[in-house]
Amino acid sequence: MSEENREEKEREEQEAKQTIDDFGVIRNVFQFDSDIQYLTIIGSIEGHMTLPPQNKTTKYENIIPQLVAVEENPKVKGLLVILNTVGGDVEAGLALAEMIATLSKPTVSLVLGGGHSMGVPLATAGTYSFIAESATMTLHPIRMSGLVIGAEQTYEYFRRMQDRIVDFIVRTSHADRNTILKLMSSTSEMANDVGTILYGKEAVEIGLIDQVGGLNEALQKLRTLIDGEQNETK
Repeated sequence: MSEENREEKEREEQEAKQTIDDFGVIRNVFQFDSDIQYLTIIGSIEGHMTLPPQNKTTKYENIIPQLVAVEENPKVKGLLVILNTVGGDVEAGLALAEMIATLSKPTVSLVLGGGHSMGVPLATAGTYSFIAESATMTLHPIRMSGLVIGAEQTYEYFRRMQDRIVDFIVRTSHADRNTILKLMSSTSEMANDVGTILYGKEAVEIGLIDQVGGLNEALQKLRTLIDGEQNETK
């Protein structure tokens, strides 16, 4: 074996090992052609402030270029967003949610594990939404860390920020505004907090999510939406 071939083989072995370390699978799992783009939003949604290194985060500055690429790439026909998030930065989360909602291509979201706090508008942003039967979603008022000035203007800012979130959820789901506000303000659901935890079927019952289902159902629905759009353009 020549020196060049040996180096190439070593490089391939190193890439395969890195893929196993990063994803827990062998490399050739990812070697397939698909017209669906997959996007994962996990952990905390990191905004303008960097979170501690031990936190599992989704950085919004990494997601925005991917969403632009989905819109611009003619080979991509649809987007599947998989969520398992505790929420995070409000403005970063809303920015991502608005980008997903304004894509011209079909988008299906799937909540696995949890779609809490800012994960709620991200889950409702797509064309159609699914939630696993065992998954949960938490609706609660916004929080603010750091210095908070106890003045009337602060409370007005909180109210307007809350309205932005609620308005988006109502606009992108079938949930009623009064129901959302009532669940957000509940004091009987959580011992040390205000809000409500919804399980899979409950999120569907109030119209927050479209359907209970998993990966297979989400992909089938996305394929149906893609085929429907292609038929309309013919």
